[in-house]
Amino acid sequence: MSDTTQTITAQTALLQSNPARSAWRIRVILAFLAIYVIWGSTYLAIRYAVETIPPLYTAGFRHLVAGSVLLAWALVKGQRPTWAQVRASVVIGFLFFLLGHGSLHWAEQFVPSGLCSLLIAIEPIIVFLMSSAAARVWRINGMLLAGILLGLVGVGILVRGTGLEAGSRGSLGPIAVLIGAVAWSAGIIYSRRSKLSGSPLLLSALSLLAGSAMLLTTGTLAGEAKDLSIANITTKSWLAFAYLIVFGSIIAFTAYNWLLEHYSPTLVATHTYVNPVVAVLLGWIYGGEALTLEVAIPAALVIGAVVLVDRGTSKLNRPN
Repeated sequence: MSDTTQTITAQTALLQSNPARSAWRIRVILAFLAIYVIWGSTYLAIRYAVETIPPLYTAGFRHLVAGSVLLAWALVKGQRPTWAQVRASVVIGFLFFLLGHGSLHWAEQFVPSGLCSLLIAIEPIIVFLMSSAAARVWRINGMLLAGILLGLVGVGILVRGTGLEAGSRGSLGPIAVLIGAVAWSAGIIYSRRSKLSGSPLLLSALSLLAGSAMLLTTGTLAGEAKDLSIANITTKSWLAFAYLIVFGSIIAFTAYNWLLEHYSPTLVATHTYVNPVVAVLLGWIYGGEALTLEVAIPAALVIGAVVLVDRGTSKLNRPN
């Protein structure tokens, strides 16, 4: 039995009585499957959606619908936002969704979905480096150092393999993905340091709506309105778009917030090194993306790096 399974089982036993344990375990398994498999599959869905829908509009309308559903849910539950939450949601919406998701959706016009997922997988490394710089405290151990070095080597191989030297517009795709990963990491640090209390459901809804407004405005200024033709949107793009809204933004995001309420962030964060495996396999099996040694080797380096950083950070935070 893996360490993750043992941890889930132990925490579940503490939370639930014997008669309800089976139902609880099923709920936990489904929630983890959601953040493991669904989030991993969204990379290929994004690639399909942006084939015939402008990328910033894809992200903007996706988050508009999902944010509206979550906000309605929060309001029905009697939750009301404060001005501090609204201001924080604007910042998070800018970092997470305009820069983070906007750059990813744009890049997937040129970069295979599996490679995008591998580049984004280094976010835990970026978060560690940025949070250490912000706190001006550099605590490190052998695992962390090895993970950081492995991650940099893996990303370097991936970026070089996309043909940055070609000088085409598509060569900017990996850079855009990395910029988005840095922005998302900054959003994580900001959300931690803002020390806002309140419903994760409400904060998620507000951030999604703020991000959608920025994405749609930026897309319009970039000329995506004239590129949007409803008649030219294929069935595959419509289905991918609907999948991103229902499964990627609503179901998986709700499962993520629920898991954070009941389990440690470290355990929930295991999705960061499962998602790229799912994305690469789906891109290979269904998306026709090449799975060669040039992809497999840096993929193994990046995933191994994230595991080492996760374990190294856990050791640093463990009480002596």
